[in-house]
Amino acid sequence: MPRNSAFGELGLPRILSRLKEEIIELYLSADLPWIVGYSGGKDSTAVLQLVWLALAEIPPERRKKIVHVISTDTLVENPVVAAWVKKSLEVMEREAKARDVPIHPHRLTPHIEDSFWTNLVGKGYPAPRHKFRWCTERLKINPSNAFINRVVKASGEAILVLGTRKAES
Repeated sequence: MPRNSAFGELGLPRILSRLKEEIIELYLSADLPWIVGYSGGKDSTAVLQLVWLALAEIPPERRKKIVHVISTDTLVENPVVAAWVKKSLEVMEREAKARDVPIHPHRLTPHIEDSFWTNLVGKGYPAPRHKFRWCTERLKINPSNAFINRVVKASGEAILVLGTRKAES
């Protein structure tokens, strides 16, 4: 009976090996910093894990380029989720240093004037709705864009690495 696999004939081990090889080649091909978007979800975790595994295969003396990992804390997340993401960034930073992997995690937050409570209570905005999602740009997009702009200003360019699903599962 044929097996259905998302990885086809090659199988998972070969696909992972090829992905790591491609990441290594891209990492070594230019001196531009990388920025990995990380939410803690399946897609961003998968891409971050692949980048980490690839970097670990590069000899330490060739790991010159910083890989920034950015995670945006809206300051209104479920406290359990917020604590988990914060802890995962702390562990990531500690392990990256211990293993000499050039990954630098960053917890981004909105400016006070863009915060949920400043806009909801202070400015009188209505609660976000499907047709009026004022919060997404202010709480998530703006902090990420500000970080990316700082990196680009310092180095001229940056490579943005995002994990996105090919199709919904």
